[in-house]
Amino acid sequence: MNRYGEESQAVQSHLSILQNVIQRMAANSSASKAWCITLVSAILVIVADKLKPDYALIALIPTVLFLVLDAYYLGLELGFRNSYNSFIEKLHNNRVEQSDLYAVKPTGKKILLFLKSLLSFSVWPFYGTLFFMIYLSKCFLL
Repeated sequence: MNRYGEESQAVQSHLSILQNVIQRMAANSSASKAWCITLVSAILVIVADKLKPDYALIALIPTVLFLVLDAYYLGLELGFRNSYNSFIEKLHNNRVEQSDLYAVKPTGKKILLFLKSLLSFSVWPFYGTLFFMIYLSKCFLL
């Protein structure tokens, strides 16, 4: 039975891969928010220019889509952090085996991770504020 320690090159590579995946998921989440702000702002500027307040509701479409996409990325990030933490726990207990290495997959049920991230603090204040701004734009544009 092969056991690996924290000084093992394979262990270090595995941890590095997991850290990079977690970092990518966080960057994708951030990019989702940036693109959402850009699209919603552009839609609201066009709506204000045309003086058509009812069309402000069109901005809800990208807001909802980016909300789901952002929650998906945050759910994956949470799953990979769980995977990272369970690997570290195995490492500290000297239970890392060859089958644990390079298995880069999120730990947990994806739908539960998605729902948990959908309710996270990094999602609702941001998108709630956007929903509110769209509503204000519709009500007070003219």
